[in-house]
Amino acid sequence: MVTRRRVVQAAVGGAAALLPVGAAASRLWASTGRSVLDPRKVDKYVAPLVVPPAMPPDHGAAGAAVDHYTIGVRQFWQQVLPPGLPATTVWGYGSTRHPGTFHSPAFTIEARSGTPVRVRWKNQLRDERGKYLPHLLPVDPTLHWANPPGGVRGRDSRPSFRSTPGPYTGPVPIVTHLHGGRSTEESDGHTEAWYLPDAVDLPAGFARTGSFYEEFKGMSEARFGEVWNRGDAVFQYANGERASTFWFHDHALGVTRLNVYAGLAGFYLLRGGGADLPEGVLPGPAPRPGDPPGRRYYEIPVVVQDRSFHVDGSLHYPAGRAAYDGFEGPYVPGSDMSPIWGPEFFGGAMVTNGRTWPFLRVEPRRYRFRFLNGCNARYLILKIVARPLAHRPAQAALPFWQIGSEGGFLPSPVQLEQLLIAPAERADVIVDFASLPAGTELYLINEGPDKAFRGGKAGTDFSPADPATTGQVMKFAVGALTAPDTTVPPSRLSLPSFAPLGAAGRVRRLALTEQASASLPHVASRQMLLGTVDRHGAAVPMHWDDPVTENPALGATEIWEMHNFTADAHPIHVHEVQFQIVDRRRNGHPARPPEPWEHGFKDTAVVYPGGVTRLKATFDRPGRYVWHCHMLEHEDNEMMRPFTVG
Repeated sequence: MVTRRRVVQAAVGGAAALLPVGAAASRLWASTGRSVLDPRKVDKYVAPLVVPPAMPPDHGAAGAAVDHYTIGVRQFWQQVLPPGLPATTVWGYGSTRHPGTFHSPAFTIEARSGTPVRVRWKNQLRDERGKYLPHLLPVDPTLHWANPPGGVRGRDSRPSFRSTPGPYTGPVPIVTHLHGGRSTEESDGHTEAWYLPDAVDLPAGFARTGSFYEEFKGMSEARFGEVWNRGDAVFQYANGERASTFWFHDHALGVTRLNVYAGLAGFYLLRGGGADLPEGVLPGPAPRPGDPPGRRYYEIPVVVQDRSFHVDGSLHYPAGRAAYDGFEGPYVPGSDMSPIWGPEFFGGAMVTNGRTWPFLRVEPRRYRFRFLNGCNARYLILKIVARPLAHRPAQAALPFWQIGSEGGFLPSPVQLEQLLIAPAERADVIVDFASLPAGTELYLINEGPDKAFRGGKAGTDFSPADPATTGQVMKFAVGALTAPDTTVPPSRLSLPSFAPLGAAGRVRRLALTEQASASLPHVASRQMLLGTVDRHGAAVPMHWDDPVTENPALGATEIWEMHNFTADAHPIHVHEVQFQIVDRRRNGHPARPPEPWEHGFKDTAVVYPGGVTRLKATFDRPGRYVWHCHMLEHEDNEMMRPFTVG
């Protein structure tokens, strides 16, 4: 059988050999086809939840001026499915000095307010012979993407083809973004600052790095005095923000959806400073470097993702546009449609902290959970219930007390029956199991839809997720109390205060749009675009490489009005800032204030269809940054725009 690796090994003529075309491409992908695993046949609640340990630093004791890490990206096997089913090949981050730390999601970076963290991020997607590893998933080379085969002149572009190409099988570009961090531009993980692994067989003519890599390399080396080597980059995070739940993930142009789906994500928890609470007030401890085996944790980060698998345990991601909406071409030539990319992806199984449908043994006491929606496109509506197959919408058995969002603590705790979390959003919550007797079993379920979210209520405005599969997330099994709980009940918590942002000096009107095929009118969703709104109220769609239109002055406070002309709700993420939601507006309706759980600082906001969501931010770091939709399929196909500060 012809494998993707053999196609790569057969390359003797450069980039062209890495892109089989036309009928050959179809035969190649069909020849590697595998049966998709039925998620209903996967047993639930047989493996414990993985609590991500703390990432070990390179060196330096507590109180050091800078915390240093060397973190690689590697390919490895992981038991994502329950024991007895095959292991899954994934990608993940880990400390290169501690090989046992590679995991997906990554071990957690624990950061201290005011103490910088410096990370050497290494692309180690190579085999044991030093040869590059191709992607685990089908890469669409017709998008505007990193495009290493284009060389220095053609990188970071949309290449042209005379016939429909197959998936790209060359070396994989990566660059890591600290999501939520207010980073300087050279450490932000700019989407065009990617780099390939330092492999021995990189094809001649390929670009090794993205368009901004060399410029940011020079800035970083001058500022921090550490040399960037082939296949890596050194980023420093000042950690001057409020104590918050951040996360890190890949951000390479046009392949973010695939690199994150393959496993490149992890938590970054910033603690201390005036915007944190003293130890002992909230449930803890959380994992720390050097913890002894078997330590009990009462603060747990939880990332929820949706994935699909083949029967051999490998990750499944659609290999062509037809899998999304049945459109089978024409592609190239004959239309402007991409052959592999699809508008959104929804997996058939729920994966929590790297395992399908795990369980967590809890004590009858309070726990702090830091939830992250790590799905590519799926909105989550989380609820704790007594029966996993209860009719939806189900009655909540326990409430959540949300105490924080992406930018730190809220003004006061908010009691909620459910959590609406868009892709990339975080919810810092307390759940109190104290009233439950040992032996009680509760279930974290999901009532978000199995398709693009448009707002509304489950069971009324949309069908909830399949109760047998994507409608379940994990189980809580209550055991005996091992020690008294001395933390403060959430109803009595006094959270650190913060000052609202000042008056805005400018209002920008920005547009979210969807573009159908220009040559095939019956085919929709060719790409999603951002842009501006003209004086008549009409959208002016723009592509990634159109001239910059958002250029706040250094130190300026602005309101960005997000006008959503599409049918779906989009989670919009703005790099470099923590913003506040001002209000949401629809024609003929009074302005609606942010939801109670949105009253703090945020870096990602839900922009509902048919209306305007207004955000306020202060832009106090000069440089080049981006704003984009965090539905990763959208981001990878033009729903991202650059902005400059200063």
